[in-house]
Amino acid sequence: MTVAAEASMMNPVHLFMAADWVVKSVMIGLAVASVWSWTVIIDKAFRFAALNTQAEAFETAIGSGRSLEEVAAQAGPEPVHALPRMLVIALQDWRETRSRGALTDTQGNLLISRIDRALDALIAREGQRIEEGLGVLSVVATASPFIGLFGTVWGIMNAFGRIAAAGNTNLTTVAPAIAEALFATAIGLAAAIPAYIAYNKFSIDAGKFTGRLESFADDLQSAVARRLGAPGSAPVATPPPASDPAYRRSV
Repeated sequence: MTVAAEASMMNPVHLFMAADWVVKSVMIGLAVASVWSWTVIIDKAFRFAALNTQAEAFETAIGSGRSLEEVAAQAGPEPVHALPRMLVIALQDWRETRSRGALTDTQGNLLISRIDRALDALIAREGQRIEEGLGVLSVVATASPFIGLFGTVWGIMNAFGRIAAAGNTNLTTVAPAIAEALFATAIGLAAAIPAYIAYNKFSIDAGKFTGRLESFADDLQSAVARRLGAPGSAPVATPPPASDPAYRRSV
């Protein structure tokens, strides 16, 4: 085999141009899928980095000893990040309920239940939002190798046809045709491997972030419960002390 033939076998452009239209279509489709998956990968990498950075800053503010109202006021009425939005929702419901007067145990439990449902709905929506695009990575990771294999099988079938027509089975005749066919599998693997790694990585990141939201939701409910009084204890609207004249009159 000549040096020029060996060089052409390693040249992707030459291998693409020498393939038939079916294999070319497979290669083009896999290249588009690879570009699409890399777009999702880069977008998700920046998004998760920003989400975690903002979450760490918010958790630092919460752990600094400042009141929840002060942290919520700093976040604004409609924060973009899920954590401060959860805090704003919980405090709004708390203020609206407290503005109607003192709460009994039953009313306090209903308030906690409403906050729990509101936070669960927000967490579900946020989970769906951060998982957008992962389906693309899953499809590319699972389908690309098989699509590339189809291109390879098709190319090998054509290669054998050309070899039979030429009546020559030496390596110089066989190798270029086989290389053209195998190039489709190489492109399929090049598209699938990064997509597979990124899908698993971002799935884990999404699960961790959702767990972070659920943990903060539990902390918020505990904070509201502490303000209302521990379950089973006296209600928030406690009666006046025995020394109070109003208490004596009621007795």
